[in-house]
Amino acid sequence: MKLISIYMVVLLTTLTMSSKSYAHDKQPVLEGPYVGQNPPGSTPKAFAPKGHSKEHRDGSGFFSPDMKEFYFTRRHKDGKWSLITFTLENNQWHESLVGPRVGRPILTPDGKTMHLGKRFMERTENGWSEVKSHGPVFEDFRIMRLMSSSNGTYYFDEATESGPIRYSRLIDGKHEKPKAVNIDFGDWNAHPFIAPDESYLLWDDQGNNGYGGSDLYISFRQKDGSWGAAINLGETINTNGNEGGPIVTPDGKYLFFNRYVSEENAGMYWVDAQIIETLRPKQ
Repeated sequence: MKLISIYMVVLLTTLTMSSKSYAHDKQPVLEGPYVGQNPPGSTPKAFAPKGHSKEHRDGSGFFSPDMKEFYFTRRHKDGKWSLITFTLENNQWHESLVGPRVGRPILTPDGKTMHLGKRFMERTENGWSEVKSHGPVFEDFRIMRLMSSSNGTYYFDEATESGPIRYSRLIDGKHEKPKAVNIDFGDWNAHPFIAPDESYLLWDDQGNNGYGGSDLYISFRQKDGSWGAAINLGETINTNGNEGGPIVTPDGKYLFFNRYVSEENAGMYWVDAQIIETLRPKQ
């Protein structure tokens, strides 16, 4: 009886390994919402629609407002970067190359503009325009990520050790001179994500009270218009590795971010965005 049991275990293990190899070789068909991935709960899980690869590392994923496009950046083994997209057609997701990565791509809330740091592209009938400049107001900053709220206010980092997150309102059709967001930031504050209604701000930094490396932080807008204290998203999200590049899906349900612990343990992660509400101070 014991020999039969051992034989069954070996047989099932062999079949499982064969199934995984087949799935890897054939590439899975991706259907349904969220690029065919099963949504997470309150514990972050990897977001890797085609599995992890030793040839490249994917990160900084974000959906279009209609949730029918998913963009992400890809760092290839030779150090070069690309901007890749999955597009939903006839309930199936299809991967294609947009072009070389410029800045840290992210869409405006209406999906008509893709910010690329100090540059941007506009949506056209056939895809995207050529890369354009945001103009001289922003040229003095080493911007990695710039994004905008629904009313057109820009929030951006400046890629310096002590620089704050800055903002620039759209006044009479022009962006004002950038100002520092009044929050007690840590070091290397980067990759801001502003809620469309500017009710909260997410970013990553290397604060002294973190869990190691860079952590994700959030600040909520107060009733008087000021910003609340920086709140670490906690050990459920942050590790002793590097967490960064937070983005909330347009439907408000999931928080995406990058995690880097090692070359073998790195990539996109997602988690139920309810964690934002659990951190919101009671007023």
